[in-house]
Amino acid sequence: MKIGIIGTGAIGGTIAKKMVTAGHLVKVYNTGDFDQLKNRAQELGASHSTLDDIAKDVDVVIISVPTTAIPSLHKELFANVPENVIVVDTSNYYPFRDGDIEELKDGKVESVWVAEQIGRPVIKAFNNLLAHSLEHGGKSEGAVGRIAMAISGDDDKAKAIVSGLINDAGYDVVDAGPLSASWRHQPGTPAYCTELDITELKQALSEGVKENAAHIRDSAISTLMERTTQPSHEEIVLFNRSLFPRNPKTA
Repeated sequence: MKIGIIGTGAIGGTIAKKMVTAGHLVKVYNTGDFDQLKNRAQELGASHSTLDDIAKDVDVVIISVPTTAIPSLHKELFANVPENVIVVDTSNYYPFRDGDIEELKDGKVESVWVAEQIGRPVIKAFNNLLAHSLEHGGKSEGAVGRIAMAISGDDDKAKAIVSGLINDAGYDVVDAGPLSASWRHQPGTPAYCTELDITELKQALSEGVKENAAHIRDSAISTLMERTTQPSHEEIVLFNRSLFPRNPKTA
């Protein structure tokens, strides 16, 4: 499969490496200068691309940039791209990093907003695991304790294809429903960055409370930023689980 990835940071770069390892043809773009982009692409085993070409001659485009950068993607990016090319949104909104985006502050579902910004339907995926989990937590299909990822979207065929990519990356998949339900795996919910298996993730997705998510997200960030030492990956996962007493890994 041919995949274009916009963003080569902790999430986008890891996805690129995993897709290359799985045998897919991957090209990447970031906002660095040409030499930086070329070097990063070589590190990932991918080819480098311009923004104008990243969505051309591919089956899937994965957008992995901070939410604040979404509006900077020019409006013609997908203008002449065939409708069957799938667009995946991996972003998570954090006001302390992304600033105030009024529609999101007012409760609009993040990936619904992303789809509106780029003028293209999206599949929400690869967003509910920490970068360390994504890079190191993958297991072969059928392995005991395999971590599951949530996916949301309005196109069942597209979701099936993206689910195959998630499996290639080393993770099981739980379909969280339409794009409007993707809030269930946004920050501030029991499904977000808590490393759950399929059964546990299904429960966590069902127990999210949309009205509480933003407060929990912001409170959690404040608590972590008050620390005088950098928490380990394991400490962050345990902290995220502790935010929800009914979380399957906490109860």
